[in-house]
Amino acid sequence: MVLGRRKTCGRLRHRLRVMVHTGRPTIGLALGGGAARGWAHIGVLKSLVSAGLLPDIVAGTSMGAVAGACYVTERLNALEDFATGLTRRRLFSFLDFNFGGSGLISGQRLSTRLEHHLRQFEIERLERKFVAVATELGTGHEVWLNKGSLVDALKASFALPGIFRPVQINGRWLIDGALVNPIPVSVCRALGARLVIAVNLTGGPFGKGAVIHDHEAIAKIPATAEETELPGSNGRAAVHLLHRQIFGRSNGAPGMSAVMMDAINITQDRIARSRLAGDPPDIIIGPKTSGIGLFEFHRAREAIELGAEAAEKQIGEIKTALRTLAD
Repeated sequence: MVLGRRKTCGRLRHRLRVMVHTGRPTIGLALGGGAARGWAHIGVLKSLVSAGLLPDIVAGTSMGAVAGACYVTERLNALEDFATGLTRRRLFSFLDFNFGGSGLISGQRLSTRLEHHLRQFEIERLERKFVAVATELGTGHEVWLNKGSLVDALKASFALPGIFRPVQINGRWLIDGALVNPIPVSVCRALGARLVIAVNLTGGPFGKGAVIHDHEAIAKIPATAEETELPGSNGRAAVHLLHRQIFGRSNGAPGMSAVMMDAINITQDRIARSRLAGDPPDIIIGPKTSGIGLFEFHRAREAIELGAEAAEKQIGEIKTALRTLAD
């Protein structure tokens, strides 16, 4: 989507004002996906702001889009309060299951929460440049959402296939942007960032994604009564079944949602490695969030601390890079 000449000129003037008032090059921040690990973006952003390194351009995918949107609308503290207030029980209350649609969760309860804080914002009217990345169903096109409703853009960007139903914007059915551009460095560069900082939440321990040769087959573990039990007319049993589908079973077997999210994360990790190699950012911040499960949204405090810790380690390098670019 191409911006109009008047809006483009306005944004150019904003970039020039940034250069004049701060005496530094324009900073672009690319925030990736990562489901529950995405809370780490809050810690990264707070550390950058505390150090006086305010990003001028923010491009986000999935949870990165949510955190980035809250930064550019000055709602980051509200997002942190929401995240750190989550428990397993409260998280479950936000999951409005939808067995007759194209996603396990309709997302209406989460949409209501987003609407409460962000419904008044149109992307093109934001103080700072912002883009949410989504994927078009059918074509696989990478779609940069840089106009219109901020809430709709976020819903499209984090619409995990199979979990949340797709979102229709301007006749296109859109899903999670992590399927095509997990860490949108390219978006920041296209929007004119001189220094691009990427936050990568998909990188794991050394050796992740290796090939295992000659793996011995293991006998199948018989299904337990808990696994085969149907909900029937007992509402409590139905709730327990849904809980197992989301959080997994007591014997360690992953639930349906965990399987889908982990599969997406594996794909995202492989794509991110390839894209970062072809278009590397100037600085990479990599919070060590691999110990946090993709659906463990109740561990927000831990993720935020890991994000802040990783960002603080890079503050000196970021300032050095800015001085070099300004010379």
